[in-house]
Amino acid sequence: MARTKTVAGERALFWVGSSKADLLEFPEAVKDAIGVALSVAQFGGKHPRAKPWKGIGAGVLEVVADHRSDTYRAVYTVKFERAVYVLHAFQKKSPKGRKTAQTDVELISRRLRAAADDYEARYGEREKQ
Repeated sequence: MARTKTVAGERALFWVGSSKADLLEFPEAVKDAIGVALSVAQFGGKHPRAKPWKGIGAGVLEVVADHRSDTYRAVYTVKFERAVYVLHAFQKKSPKGRKTAQTDVELISRRLRAAADDYEARYGEREKQ
């Protein structure tokens, strides 16, 4: 069950595009692992499974969770003082080994811009410096 109120020190959590619906399609164990990492981020921490997302810069992280022989990822940003935005959740299916598909990389970049616009509209400020 989702909470409707935040507690002291907790940042709001927002989902960009289909990220929430995509995450809800993952196996339960994966949803739990990613959910815990996002909760830690909401309180200003960094979960041990979270690592910087390469190519976009500081403040964008990914959580990787393996289940059976599949790999799942959720990419989120903590660039904003009052909110965490989940940018993308996907199952890794790259035919080139460890490299993430270019379509996923481009989608994350677009959604990061959308998150910045949403944050400015909600709070009247841009990302923290």
